[in-house]
Amino acid sequence: MNTRFLGATGVRVSELCFGAMTFGGRGYWKNVGQVAQKEADELVNVAIDGGINFFDTADVYSEGWSEEILGKALGGKRKDIVLATKVRGRTGPGPNDVGLSRKHILESCDASLRRLGTDYVDLYQVHSFDLRTPLEETLRALDDLVRGGKVRYIGASNFAGWQLMKALSISDARNLERFVTLQALYSLIARDLEIELVPLSLDQKLGILPWSPLGGGFLTGKYRRGEPRPEGARRTDAANQFLQFDEEKGFAIVDELERIALAHEASITQAALNYLLRKPGVTSVIIGARNREQLEDDLKAASWAMTADEVARLDALSAPPRVYPHWALERMAQDR
Repeated sequence: MNTRFLGATGVRVSELCFGAMTFGGRGYWKNVGQVAQKEADELVNVAIDGGINFFDTADVYSEGWSEEILGKALGGKRKDIVLATKVRGRTGPGPNDVGLSRKHILESCDASLRRLGTDYVDLYQVHSFDLRTPLEETLRALDDLVRGGKVRYIGASNFAGWQLMKALSISDARNLERFVTLQALYSLIARDLEIELVPLSLDQKLGILPWSPLGGGFLTGKYRRGEPRPEGARRTDAANQFLQFDEEKGFAIVDELERIALAHEASITQAALNYLLRKPGVTSVIIGARNREQLEDDLKAASWAMTADEVARLDALSAPPRVYPHWALERMAQDR
């Protein structure tokens, strides 16, 4: 599998990143996946054998259980991989068990290290913005973790454009560690990222790490126009979903993915992942798997390349909305 630089760093990571959200199956994350230790050990080994050296989790996935399972599954292989986790979500009942305060960040990092069975994290990401904590407090705490050797690099996830740029500006002005990556929702049914955050990431040399690249399973081909929804699947109840989108538009995208997949003797899932690997700024696409069959199919997505014409056809079908001021700026640029 090919590797790419992690943002502006000198670290190289695989084009596909293994996301451990399916590990555990506790609390809110129970419906995402219930992969136990034995199955996780197998999946981690298959991923590494397939060329993946980049693994991602979070302290809130299955209430910390995902980190525990991933740490045990990696075992002695830890030194050969790039390990990422996150901080921000609620980890306990107390008033300070949530957010991006210095207190919560430092305590959460130590807890994550214990669960992961390691003394450092390669990429420590803030899981979303915290409106109540000053950005400088958050960034200084993260900077101290890097200087103390517990964290190698820091990243952001689920930030708005102004929030991310403000954070980067504070880091530059105060000589603090800078975010090197942006983990964000990005797929053929969610290309909003391209309006503000992709240009920002390209300008500031941040590596983009797409999460939910298959649109919550919609882009696997299991949901088709006019056909019954598979029993027990995540989008069986389409109205009660975290990801909301125009399903009719989504069906057209899946139809085109199927045509492209057939031309490459690939699966629809592979085509959806391969598309993102062709997009500017993308460092590594985060994949999740509940079983070996899913993972082995996903791994093949990095073994072939979609043509420019195929990318253009999918671009046309999935174009994000044209919003102000971007359409106005495009017109003005044409006048120069």
